[in-house]
Amino acid sequence: MSAVLMSLRCNIVPALLLAMIAAGSPANAQSKASPVEADEVREEPLTQTAPATGRFVAIELGSVATRVSERVEAVTVRAGDRVEKGDILARLSDRRLRAERSLRAAALKKADAQLERALANRAKAEQALARTEQLRGSNAFRKNALEDAQRDLEAASASFAEGEAETARARAELDLAEIALSDAAIRAPYSGVILARHVVAGDHVQIGEAIVTMMNDEALEIEADVPANRLAGLAQGVLVEAELQNGQRIEAAVRAIIPEENPRTRTRAVRFTTDLPDDAVHIAENQGVTVFIPVGTVRQVISVHKDALLLDRAKPRVYVVRDGKVEPRTIVIGESLGNRFEVIEGLAAGDMVVIKGNERLRPGQPVAVQVKG
Repeated sequence: MSAVLMSLRCNIVPALLLAMIAAGSPANAQSKASPVEADEVREEPLTQTAPATGRFVAIELGSVATRVSERVEAVTVRAGDRVEKGDILARLSDRRLRAERSLRAAALKKADAQLERALANRAKAEQALARTEQLRGSNAFRKNALEDAQRDLEAASASFAEGEAETARARAELDLAEIALSDAAIRAPYSGVILARHVVAGDHVQIGEAIVTMMNDEALEIEADVPANRLAGLAQGVLVEAELQNGQRIEAAVRAIIPEENPRTRTRAVRFTTDLPDDAVHIAENQGVTVFIPVGTVRQVISVHKDALLLDRAKPRVYVVRDGKVEPRTIVIGESLGNRFEVIEGLAAGDMVVIKGNERLRPGQPVAVQVKG
């Protein structure tokens, strides 16, 4: 039995030594490094803000009216339909308008013929005057004949001018008839959504009467009533943050401060332009939005990502990455900056802090860092 034990001891001891050496190797140490995601502490500007209640307003909203008096033949849209610029919204009866256009076309043709005749008469008068002038100095020359030829040319020229005016008038009337015929098809002046339909087939409409009401729901501005004592931080082009009803944050720029103050609330309307993100759906006229108005001067602060914070007996702390290992750091935080917090004490710009995987870390633990993109 002693020989067997000695044999096992000889085999086991080298194996244990090899395992201990492997455990202490750099490759094995690297394999024990916990994978974490880190983010850089940075310096950025901070502006104190105050919320102001605003609403979305459409830049293009109103009634589409008829430009001719006629009977409605068909209305091709209903409330809620989306249309593109130039789409037909309604058709008016055009039989009378087509007849009017034919009448004006005939009048233009007649005026053109009269103009041609006046042109021929003027040419004839010019020839008669030229022949009379050629007789000057001969026995056949008569001064009164020359004067008559001159007067005939003047009359022919006046008739030609009158013919030109008549032709221009007839052409303008034809243009008006064609415009009226074109206006019988009422088209969308811009892309948008139909809000209401005001007529049906068979109605007789007068010039200026509303056919539909529509709105361009892709061209919206924000209007907010801002207290007059908070306008100092606003000027054309200043960027502010706004929050939609679903909590989504967007950026808006001051377009104009309306120079009219509400005497009851002491506020002024401020218009903001914004590019709505593709996923900001169902934005409607008068939909509420909160605009954050700057109320203080801009100052530079150190900020840290909110996911880096861990509560340690109600005091926030973070794990800072140094030389591939982590060390805990108690910090003092200040204002909220969206998904970041102001750091009053404990961190410096450029420090790398763990934001994912920090719950299971221990002081001095090696980590494999992936920097947040």
